[in-house]
Amino acid sequence: MMPSRSFWSDKSVLVTGHTGFKGSWLSLWLESLGARVTGYALPPAGSPNLFELCELERSIPTVYGDIRNRSLLLQTIRDAQPEIVFHLAAQPLVRYSYVNPAETYEVNVMGTVNLLESVREAAAEGAGIRAVVNVTTDKCYDNKEWVWGYRENDRLGGFDPYSNSKACAELVTSSYRSSYFPPGKHAAHGLGLATARAGNVIGGGDWSEDRIIPDCVRALFTGSKPAIRNPAAIRPWQHVLEPLRGYLLLAQSLAEEGGRFAEAWNFGPGDEDVKSVEWLVRKIGTCWGRQDFYECATGGHPHEAQSLRLDSSKARQALGWLPVWDVKQAVEQTAAWYQAYQRQADMRVICLEQLDTYGQAGGQKQ
Repeated sequence: MMPSRSFWSDKSVLVTGHTGFKGSWLSLWLESLGARVTGYALPPAGSPNLFELCELERSIPTVYGDIRNRSLLLQTIRDAQPEIVFHLAAQPLVRYSYVNPAETYEVNVMGTVNLLESVREAAAEGAGIRAVVNVTTDKCYDNKEWVWGYRENDRLGGFDPYSNSKACAELVTSSYRSSYFPPGKHAAHGLGLATARAGNVIGGGDWSEDRIIPDCVRALFTGSKPAIRNPAAIRPWQHVLEPLRGYLLLAQSLAEEGGRFAEAWNFGPGDEDVKSVEWLVRKIGTCWGRQDFYECATGGHPHEAQSLRLDSSKARQALGWLPVWDVKQAVEQTAAWYQAYQRQADMRVICLEQLDTYGQAGGQKQ
């Protein structure tokens, strides 16, 4: 199932973290569906960045602010009067969290508290917020290195500060849902609150440090040789548009049917698309006609899970969500995006073309 234009057209939507990689793709998609998007985020980090490449600063009213600034966040919600809220603002990097754990918890845990507290206060004032989707991560689970996928009711945990902070954000959301927006009383308060846990995303426009695709692309651009950590680690790779479609379908279901969907949701690929880090690296190299462009890192590294899988059967059954592109297509679309950037194409056009290609492929699968 693809997002409904008839639902999203003219909807007022707030996206926190809209200047980031996933936030920019989501904002562009919402804009293409006719939604009225307001963004709240820090200015985009570094250059190039997807937010500016897609010229979103021209079309999306933006409040530049820290998610830890509750008063500014609340005022933004009051001014924007959103019907739908997507919370993506976060410190998203595992290795950064080892160096900056306090900041990671402040942003990911207290930032979530600030967002939900602002929503609660605005709702008490009569704001018409119908759905809130808090985006966390597949790494929020207490990873036992199982060979089967984690389900939404498995134990939360997280070894490193990033993963653990996202597990905490899940617990915060659960508490606010139970205390202020209980599904059983949806008719009274009218707001559906859910969390979304996505697998490892790849796609054009990610320039983050210490992420496998951006590191590989920079090396392929410059002819350098990146050192790949944990080449045998297994991850549920998927194109960024896959979980974003899940978020959109979930938000629509929350707004239309409320309490039945107010819970946690996994969005990840099937077992056949769970691949090793080295498989992904070799595949991206193949798209440039190179497979020997990397080396395996030596020496000690901070702990990272060796195996991670998600069971997304609930989203498949209840939301009609199924991956559109397999992992091979996801890598090929990602490589095509960066190759277009390398030849100095209009990247807003390229992004819209990929959205259209994805939508057509999704329509054929329905």
